[in-house]
Amino acid sequence: MEKFVLAITRTCGSGGTTIGSMLAKEYQIGLYDRQLMSLASEDSGISEALFASADESVKNTLLYKVSKKVYNGELIPPESGNFTSDNNLFNYQAKILKEMARTDSYVVIGRAADFILQDDPNMISIFLHADKEASVRHIMEEKDLTEKQAEKYRKKMDRYRSQYYKYHTGKVWRCPDNYDLCLDTEKLGYEDCVKLIMEYVAMRIK
Repeated sequence: MEKFVLAITRTCGSGGTTIGSMLAKEYQIGLYDRQLMSLASEDSGISEALFASADESVKNTLLYKVSKKVYNGELIPPESGNFTSDNNLFNYQAKILKEMARTDSYVVIGRAADFILQDDPNMISIFLHADKEASVRHIMEEKDLTEKQAEKYRKKMDRYRSQYYKYHTGKVWRCPDNYDLCLDTEKLGYEDCVKLIMEYVAMRIK
């Protein structure tokens, strides 16, 4: 089979990271999410702590609510005062994703990877979601939270992911037109989601 990339976008509590891990194990390929920060840090020379700090701090700012900076592949040079800006940190993570896609198959969670890699014919974009009740149950178990806390966390994360996606892509996060597959993980279950995705990959990648 040719190399390919599975770009998974997921709503909070839908089990997207678990399904991504299951797929990576089945294919024996890499799984990337926050690990991209370490790779981007090595490539750019920017401290990994800055990547992590930016990743967390923007969740509590108005950055993604009031503006838009659609990714176009550019990198800000080190001599610029914006070298360590949130935009450039995103750009370096995007650079890593593109470089890896030239040589390796992998699974990536979030990071607007479906948009970054949209010109790669062997990139398969997947949107995973689940209803409110199932998502809250999953978050309660995973985070050891009360139902009220889990619901608040779900809303916060989905709002952030939606704004992050809009800011960097100019597109609507939940729009099915953005993805090759949209699956309800509660209705199918994790194992059947994995089977269906693998069947689709086999049909697409020949």
